[in-house]
Amino acid sequence: MRDMLDLNSAAAAGKPAAAGKVSIRNVSKIYDPEGARVVALDNFSVDFAPGDFLAIVGPSGCGKSTLLNILAGFDTLTSGEVYLDDKLLASVDRPLAPGPDRVVVFQQGALFPWKTVLDNVTYGLMKQGRTPRAEAEARGIEMLKASGGLDRIAKSFPSQLSSGMQRRVEIIRALINDPKVLLLDEPFRAMDTVNKVTMHRHLLDIFRISQKTIMFITHDLEEALFLADRVIVMTTRPGTVKLDIKVDLPRPRTREMMASDAYIALKERTVMAVREEAQKAFERGEKEMA
Repeated sequence: MRDMLDLNSAAAAGKPAAAGKVSIRNVSKIYDPEGARVVALDNFSVDFAPGDFLAIVGPSGCGKSTLLNILAGFDTLTSGEVYLDDKLLASVDRPLAPGPDRVVVFQQGALFPWKTVLDNVTYGLMKQGRTPRAEAEARGIEMLKASGGLDRIAKSFPSQLSSGMQRRVEIIRALINDPKVLLLDEPFRAMDTVNKVTMHRHLLDIFRISQKTIMFITHDLEEALFLADRVIVMTTRPGTVKLDIKVDLPRPRTREMMASDAYIALKERTVMAVREEAQKAFERGEKEMA
């Protein structure tokens, strides 16, 4: 592999070096189903710098996906503000819309089954209407090739690919638009252990070379600690920050690190915090929500 430097070479031209700083300040979200006020997020605040890999964990129903949807522009907030590169992105009076600066890869596959891999990867560029087809396809082939030689499957359809291969294509499709922030909503949840390990390696390669800011939602605490620079543990509903854990492990990450004293100590601290919140949710009989 050509160190994957070509993965964003075309897209990143002219991009400010410090792009991707996110500030979520005192954000609350209240749902009101059938007249009952459900507080999903309460005064949630977190900042992450350009190029940070931030993992969000917590018990089911704590508001992880709600937080991601707010940042993506798929949901509104009840109070608080969201900033991107020190510019106001969303507030109560300024609803946030989806945009190419924040791209989401969902838990469920989102590739168009009737389109080839190359057509899927270049869909966003073509939809925007600012890139000629030949240029979009050349960029798509370049990025597929840089990501482990996936240009060889450019003419294949999603149904012909493994689940791991589909995930890789979806991440490339997200990156081709050169977003400032990549939002990953449990993208590897349905995979077996072997495929997860492979995808972790690919994602860390992409993170190392692209230097994108990443927010990663997961239930898998080992996955969070292995991938991220910081792990945010959320409280049970209403969701807010319980712990902000710095993962002080060297990069590149290796599976052998998971046997180190430092990793084990981080895991014990994280597991204890999440277990405490899950027990609170169980005792209150809370139903799961996003």
